[in-house]
Amino acid sequence: MKGFLLRWLINSVSLLAVVHIVAGVSVDRLLTTVIAALVIGLLNAFIRPMLLILTLPVNVLTLGLFTLVINGCLFYLAAWLVRGFHVTGFWTAFIGALVFSIISWCLNLLIKPTL
Repeated sequence: MKGFLLRWLINSVSLLAVVHIVAGVSVDRLLTTVIAALVIGLLNAFIRPMLLILTLPVNVLTLGLFTLVINGCLFYLAAWLVRGFHVTGFWTAFIGALVFSIISWCLNLLIKPTL
C-alpha cells in the first residue's frame, strides 16, 4: 500500500510539472491533478498492456516507437475522462505523455534507493 501511495504521489508531482512545462496541458485545481494522476496510473496498469499486445506487430515494425503513440493516446483519454484536466490535442498529449514519463522515471530513480 505504501508503494502505491508513493507512486501516486510521484505521478501527481510529474503531472504538475507537465502542466507547467507543456503548453496546452492544464488542470483547474490541485485535486484534479491528483485524480488525473490516479486515472493515468490506472489506465497504464490495466489498458496499456492490452494495447501493447494488440499492437505488437506495429510495435515490432516501428522498433517500439509506436509505444509512444499509445502513451499519448492514454494521456489524451485520461484528459477526456477527468473533468478539469485539459489537453488541447493529440500532439500536445503525445508531448505531455513523453515529458510525464521522463519526469516520473527520474523521480522514481531518486526515490527508489531510499526504499
